[in-house]
Amino acid sequence: MKPMENRIELTRSSLFTPWTDPDSGVTSYILTHKVAPVQEAFYFVNESLTRDGRYLWFYCAFPPSGTAAQGRTLGVVDFATQEVRNFPETQFNHASPFVDVQTGAVYWGMGNAVWRRGPGPADEVELVNRLPEELVLMRPVERVATHLTLSADKRAFFIDAAIGLQYVFGALPVDGSDFELWHTFQRNHNHAQFSPTDPDLALFAQENHPDPITGLRFRIEDRLWFIRRGEAPRPVFTTPTRLTHEWWDPDGQHVWCIKSDVGVWRIDIATQEVEEIAWPGGRWHSHSSKTGRYLIGDANPRFYRGCPSTVNFLNRETGKSIRLVDNPEMVNYTGAKYHIDPHPRFCCGDQYVVFTTTVRGEVDVALARTADLIERTS
Repeated sequence: MKPMENRIELTRSSLFTPWTDPDSGVTSYILTHKVAPVQEAFYFVNESLTRDGRYLWFYCAFPPSGTAAQGRTLGVVDFATQEVRNFPETQFNHASPFVDVQTGAVYWGMGNAVWRRGPGPADEVELVNRLPEELVLMRPVERVATHLTLSADKRAFFIDAAIGLQYVFGALPVDGSDFELWHTFQRNHNHAQFSPTDPDLALFAQENHPDPITGLRFRIEDRLWFIRRGEAPRPVFTTPTRLTHEWWDPDGQHVWCIKSDVGVWRIDIATQEVEEIAWPGGRWHSHSSKTGRYLIGDANPRFYRGCPSTVNFLNRETGKSIRLVDNPEMVNYTGAKYHIDPHPRFCCGDQYVVFTTTVRGEVDVALARTADLIERTS
């Protein structure tokens, strides 16, 4: 089949329904063909749409089955055949799924292993690699990775596994060879992400730590950290700094994060210099275009699982921001258990943004054209 040349024929697809925000006039395209009651966009760290625009992967949930941590599965839209499929064998933990944007194959973590399958209905599940038995022993594995991210040399996934009472960091080769242990923590650290340019460097987060024995919670004190292969972890800043929701810049020289009382920070990892972008529309999660000229983000008036939220676009060249959707709250079991935050992200070479919306009173995946958003903010 010929490549689609980065064209998603949303307006011609009966799988999607256009929805226009009544205040901004922005049109999004909602996947209204359902293979699961809950259909969510990926967590914003990982891309879900292939480079040629053919396959869009998304999370599926079947309430009350599972939670955001354990038990969701994967669905895929095939734009060439105009089909939507759910694969129950793809049950994953946390936000681990990773899409090979060249081939359309998806990887996910479950138990102590990483698995893979292609997007076709006849494709088979393959074991990629697993953590060694001598490391895991008889301990339960709560997650193998928060998000699977591939090293710059494409040789390994970064692992931030939760095993028993420990948090184990390292590199898991995609060729099935031995796991390489980098570091072990005694409190929760997560959101680890390989550098896009340096195969020996990863960014990770100090997270709120729910003690599994006492039930007490220990708050974040210093959020952003690096770890280099063969070296001890080190904080990004010399002074402890509380931030949230971090991601790499494609240049590998900067990281982005949320400073909730401001908006977005872009940090030079060599100098610790901070570029502060005051933007109320992106104070919860955000994601940057490859050039950094545009941001897509979400915001909420008060955080709780299932809270109301807005999805917004910022054109940094003009300083103008526009709303895509205003998501109603969802205070039922679905809203509380499946991490239905919008998690907007640029995809397909920045041609589209993908996010989760509740504007129809359901949990849906939606897309919008970046060119439309730029035009409305120029």
